[in-house]
Parts: sequence; structure tokens; C-alpha cells
Amino acid sequence: MDTTKLIDKYNVAAPRYTSYPTVPYWDGDSFNIDNWKSAVVNSFNQSNAADGISVYIHLPFCESLCTYCGCNTRITRNHGVEDPYIAAVLKEWQLYLALLPARPIIKELHLGGGTPTFFSPENLAKLINGIFESADRHPDAAFSFEGHPGNTRKEHLETLYALGFKRVSLGIQDFDPKVQLIINRIQSYAQVETATRLAREAGYSSVNYDLIYGLPLQTLEGLTNTINAVLRLNPDRIAFYSYAHVPWVKPGQRRYTEKDLPTQELKQKLYERGREMLKAGGYTEIGMDHFTLTSDSLYTAGQTRKLHRNFMGYTDQYSRLMVSLGVSSISDTWTAFAQNVKKVEEYLELVNAGQIPVFKGHILNEEDLVLRQHILNIMCKGQTSWYLSSQQCDTLFQGLERMQLLAEDNLVEIKAYELQVTPTGKRFLRNICMTLDARLWRNQPTTPLFSMAD
Repeated sequence: MDTTKLIDKYNVAAPRYTSYPTVPYWDGDSFNIDNWKSAVVNSFNQSNAADGISVYIHLPFCESLCTYCGCNTRITRNHGVEDPYIAAVLKEWQLYLALLPARPIIKELHLGGGTPTFFSPENLAKLINGIFESADRHPDAAFSFEGHPGNTRKEHLETLYALGFKRVSLGIQDFDPKVQLIINRIQSYAQVETATRLAREAGYSSVNYDLIYGLPLQTLEGLTNTINAVLRLNPDRIAFYSYAHVPWVKPGQRRYTEKDLPTQELKQKLYERGREMLKAGGYTEIGMDHFTLTSDSLYTAGQTRKLHRNFMGYTDQYSRLMVSLGVSSISDTWTAFAQNVKKVEEYLELVNAGQIPVFKGHILNEEDLVLRQHILNIMCKGQTSWYLSSQQCDTLFQGLERMQLLAEDNLVEIKAYELQVTPTGKRFLRNICMTLDARLWRNQPTTPLFSMAD
């Protein structure tokens, strides 16, 4: 079957599998704050001394709404929100520290948003220094942050570099002025070029660009011009995402309608054009949606089968425990997930009252743990195996039965105890993983939950 027919066949709503189970299928009945705290401590005891822990900090503020964005944000031009929010994040960190039996060793730290560079360099320094008053850096630590090309200044870059940050991710999306206008994400090529140059002059070892295909008013000519501009700037990594149209979740996307979006045929051409240009420009495809130069650590992780995926996306770092701070952020102990409340005011109120501000979560059962590992293997390594009883469960084999249809379409190759994603199947990782998603198959959604797979 040719690629066009495969895309039509498998273009269904599918999770991106930054976790398993996915958030809509968390079982709240098994979760409470006490078993969450126990999961944190157990995970810390198993991982801190050897692998360290990861910390994610969600900084939700933006000065304007990018209508394509699916993140949890708070739109304001009032920078007076910075101080109380940072104070609350540091209080939340202290609430977690009170649970831990030893000083944490941080291996991975990421600032996401929102727009982290909404905050002043001085306040970002206050935040990071506050975290490390009671924590140590792992010898192989990797720190990164997301920046808006329009407000990421030299002072931001130099301050964070001095604090140990070596990777910056810049949200580009598209350089076409018509597309930028309709998604309300406007930055010039000159701003991106300047931010990239300043990052390299400061010493950053990896600069990532986020690009999106399938945006409203996007054309082949416009995307071609965008990719050519990106290739001139030669970032170390590129995330080339499919636009997720979920107006039932993000009302800002109602600024335009489905009529403004590329047709499925055009969206496929946009992806193929971008992918071909990036590969011709010296980039290697890693995992799902990611392209890297061979000099980047994400490429090395892919080649050495050490690529990892969590709520921050793909990473070259592994740690069992990820403590996530800030409004709406999701923590992960490997055996449990917990999400913070989504409104800034409620977050501030709970933290200032001395409460860990989670409002929902999930404790993974044995089936979840088996399936989670297989899904992670597929997403990161393009293969998985089940030689041992600890790698098996009944629902795994039910999923493999469903996967026979994908094998017939040459998306996977299934052997006695092993599954391998084919070169054709790399485009369909979400669909492949979905066949193993026992919770989704037991409870098919009756309303939209996920974006389309392509």
C-alpha cells in the first residue's frame, strides 16, 4: 500500500504517548495524596544515588496568546506576577524536599511554559538558585529551557548559561507572515537569527527549533521557505510537529476554522517536503517528529539506544523520578503520575497553605507497567521484546493480535518474542503504540480526546 493510502487509513485520533496510561485514562480511584507521597519516596530511594532525578518547572505566563498552542498558559502583561509565582514554586519544592530522606541530585532540569523568558533574568536566577540551595548537580546534568525569539535577550542566555543551562529551545513554528498572523505568533527571521547567535556566543551546546506543519494558511511554498531559512541557521535539533487541532480543549483555536487548515492531502505533502529537506540538509530522524545533527547528544542517544521519553518529550537523560513544579505540571515516579491544579490562583493558595498542589493522578498496576515499558521501547527504540514473564501480560498479546493488521501493511515486523518497527512504520508510531493501549481499547472514547495521528 502506498504512503498516501496508509496515511488515509491510519489518520485517526491517537495519543502522543508521553506517558502510559495517557492522562484521560488515569484511574482516580486508585490515587490519593498519601500513596502519591509514598511513590515519590520509593522512586527517590531507588534512583537518586545512581541516576539522580529530573525536575520540570512550568512557567505559564505569556504576554500574548498563540492560538495554535495546546499548553496551559496565563496571558498577562503584568510582570508583577513573577515574584509571587517563583516564591510559590520554591515553596512547593520545599514540600517535596520534606518527604525525601537525602539531598536530591538533579540530573535533568527543564523550564517550560508558557514563556520562561517572560520572567526577568534576575528572577530566573532566583528560581534556579533557590532550587539548588537544597540539591546537588549530577556530574552529567543537562539543563534546558524554552525561549520566545521575540523576548529571549542576551541577559537571559548568559544568566541561565552561568547557572548550568546548555540547551535552549526556540519556538519558530513558521516564518510565513500570513501563518504567523493567524496563529498570533509573530517573530522575524532577524530575531531568530539573533537569539541563535547569542546562544552560541554564550556557549550553548544545543539550540533546538520547534516547527509545525498543518497550521492554518500554510502552503508548500511557505513551508519550503521556512525550512530553507532554518537550514541557513543550522540549529542542532529540530522538532517538526503535526499541528494538533483541538478547539474543544483550546478555545483560542476557534480564531480560525477547519476551512483555514490544509487538506489532508496538502498536510501530507507539507510533512514529506519538510522531512525530505531536513534529511537532505544533514539532519537524522530520531524517534517521532525529531531531527538532529550527528553532533547533538540526542542523536548519540538514539544511536546508543539510550533515548528516553517523558512528559517533556524526547530526552537523552533517564531518571526514574521526575518532580514537576508549577501550575498544571505532571510528575512521574514510574509507578505513579500526579498532576498539579491548572489555575494559577488555586495553585498559589494550596502551596501557600502548605499542601502539595496535586488534584489528580494514577497509580500504575502490573499491567500498566508492562505496557508502559513496551510503548516506551517502541517510541524510543523502534522495537520491543517479551522474552521474560515480567515483560508479558494477557493484554500485551491481545494488542499484538490487533497489530497483525499493521504487520500486513508493513508497519511492523512481529517475530516469536520481538517486534520491530519497519522504516515505513516510523511515520506511524502513535498508531503502533495504540494497538497496545489496553485502557483505550477497553473504554473507547465517545467524545474527542486526542489529536489526529497525521
